[in-house]
Amino acid sequence: MSAQPSRFAQYFELTARGSNLRQEIIAGLTTFLAMVYSVIVVPSMLGVAGFPAESVFIATCLVAGLGSILIGIWANAPMAIGCAISLTAFTAFSLVIGQKVSIPVALGAVFLMGVVFTLISATGVRAWILRNLPVSIAHGAGIGIGLFLLLIAANGVGMVVSNEAGLPVKLGGFTSFPVMMSLLGLAAIIGLEKRQVKGGILWVIIAITIIGLIFDPAVKFSGEVFKMPTFGEQSLFLELDIMGALQPAILPVVFALVMTAVFDATGTIRAVAGQADLLDKDGQIINGGKALTSDSVSSLMSGVFGTAPAAVYIESAAGTAAGGKTGITAIVVGVLFLCMLFFQPLAFLVPSYATAPALMYVGLLMLSNVSKLDFSDSVGAMSGLVCAVFIVLTANIVTGIMLGFATLVIGRLVSGEWKRLNIGTVVIAVVLVVFYVGGWAI
Repeated sequence: MSAQPSRFAQYFELTARGSNLRQEIIAGLTTFLAMVYSVIVVPSMLGVAGFPAESVFIATCLVAGLGSILIGIWANAPMAIGCAISLTAFTAFSLVIGQKVSIPVALGAVFLMGVVFTLISATGVRAWILRNLPVSIAHGAGIGIGLFLLLIAANGVGMVVSNEAGLPVKLGGFTSFPVMMSLLGLAAIIGLEKRQVKGGILWVIIAITIIGLIFDPAVKFSGEVFKMPTFGEQSLFLELDIMGALQPAILPVVFALVMTAVFDATGTIRAVAGQADLLDKDGQIINGGKALTSDSVSSLMSGVFGTAPAAVYIESAAGTAAGGKTGITAIVVGVLFLCMLFFQPLAFLVPSYATAPALMYVGLLMLSNVSKLDFSDSVGAMSGLVCAVFIVLTANIVTGIMLGFATLVIGRLVSGEWKRLNIGTVVIAVVLVVFYVGGWAI
């Protein structure tokens, strides 16, 4: 009987990594509490764009559950996978609402992104991409998506509304119940995160929902807590349109998704691996290729099940801080997300002003990418900021990336730094600009 636990411990390298089963379970629970808010926020965001919330909830739980178990077993990494909030915003507000792309085509684009990202991760092309895609534009995209998230959340609760004259936006109903709850919730999350309270975002969502039940007549409890999982009558399972996503006008969107995923996944996985002491003597991520491939395969699942692209969550760092060092941590997270499939009614009870603080907080965290810009390279840094600013000003992530690339290439040429350009950056810039000049971009 002792041989079986020994093989289990040996596979996950528990002893070699200085961990034990109890420590890994606690770490998994910690990570789950830190990111479970996603199963509430993602259906809410995609629901605004017309995605059936019931189907998205099931899909989001499945992607997080199966993706986390995959990265735990295959890569033996203490990292959890879920639907990325930033890419959820891209899919819902930029792609479907802003660019009028149908939901099946949007899911097809998500699937194609997963295919390309998987090929990149499995073949080693990722190294070439990271050499050719400027880091400043990647950081600029992160900043811009963060600002975009803030705008989406603020507009969703009526804090920022459209302006009929003058500038496009203005302050909404500051004293309205949703706005006040959102601002109080954001402040509470900031305070709880400072105190390192486990699951702080989730507790704030729960607290505001309870307040809504008491004071907001629009928030009503149906009496149901448990429900057998079902995609519902409007299921998005296998509803993706891959051929529609192969249209020339959609390809820049796939490129933007891939670029964001490559840089975000690499940065997040490296950060979490560093905290868990999972870097080798050369500073490379142990099983990094498998971790990235697990990430990309999860986005394939997203397209198939019908939800937003997947990514390793930075909240995984909460679990590694609690002692998670092996894939058991991720497996625990995955199992807990699969258990969430049975709590669907509770997710639909949550009002938008309860999830808005979480979106605002994630958006604020993404603004920290400003510190990663190298301002000693003024052309690169300013190109990144051009990318960031025009993502939010045009409400279009691809447009911001195009302008960032164009600014970088022209700026390098004018400043006499043309030797710092590589063929990959120039080709990408030219292709993106041609798509816009030719009117093919969406």
